[in-house]
Amino acid sequence: MSIKDISLSGRKTEVVDKKMTLKERLYLPAIVQGLGITIKHFFKKKDTIQYPEQQREFSPVYRGQHVLMRDDQGRERCTACGLCALACPAEAITMVAAERKKGEEHLYREEKYAAVYEINMLRCIFCGLCEDACPKEAIFLTKSKKLVKPKLDRKDFIYGKDKLVISVEDGKARKYD
Repeated sequence: MSIKDISLSGRKTEVVDKKMTLKERLYLPAIVQGLGITIKHFFKKKDTIQYPEQQREFSPVYRGQHVLMRDDQGRERCTACGLCALACPAEAITMVAAERKKGEEHLYREEKYAAVYEINMLRCIFCGLCEDACPKEAIFLTKSKKLVKPKLDRKDFIYGKDKLVISVEDGKARKYD
């Protein structure tokens, strides 16, 4: 066996320099065939949408913006247990726990609360594991169709409690439940 007979792919073919027929030399049938394909695609339904005027339909399992929930009395549900941060495969959630002070009973449900709660939206993969891990049902991924505007600064994509905690009115109205 010589080196010329070895084919790594098993599809070795020998190139033959054969003469082209008159039909092949004219190129006219190939051009007509290409135009036929173009005309066929011209009448097909287009996949492109005109974005500002038209909105793309979202999937039924769409997970949108994160929110930190409030209970019926308007108190924050999060107790800073850290289970959502542990469940997050992208390690996008960070929090700092603090003790509730006297007189803050109307703000927080439990004695311990999240003084700092941040989600790095550049790292978040919207998997919903934080929502599943939370024993107090404090964090949810909404069905909100509100799209995030592009920004130039990385700090704008770290969402703190100011962007995550829902308003007292929405908490009492159970808007996101």
